[in-house]
Amino acid sequence: MALNLDSIYMPSEKIVAREIEGELIIVPLMSGVGDMEDELFTLNDTGKEIWKRLDGNRSLKAIVDELIAEFDALREEIEKDVLGLASELVKRGMLVESH
Repeated sequence: MALNLDSIYMPSEKIVAREIEGELIIVPLMSGVGDMEDELFTLNDTGKEIWKRLDGNRSLKAIVDELIAEFDALREEIEKDVLGLASELVKRGMLVESH
């Protein structure tokens, strides 16, 4: 599923995210308890910058624009990173479209 840059996403209520020793780890929940049988998802520094902006208030395009203003990188690279991470998180049910 191709995501639209104008769409707004936010973390699913079915996950918990915690920073541990500098890494952001996303854990799926089952019955309110971390389900360790499901795959944990760990984000690198780039992923953390994207994740903290996926708050249900900003479009993916706005996130791309913010990251371009903050970091020295090409639009194409940042769009690829934002769309790639958002797509993977949506596929895993960790990110949902905000309404």
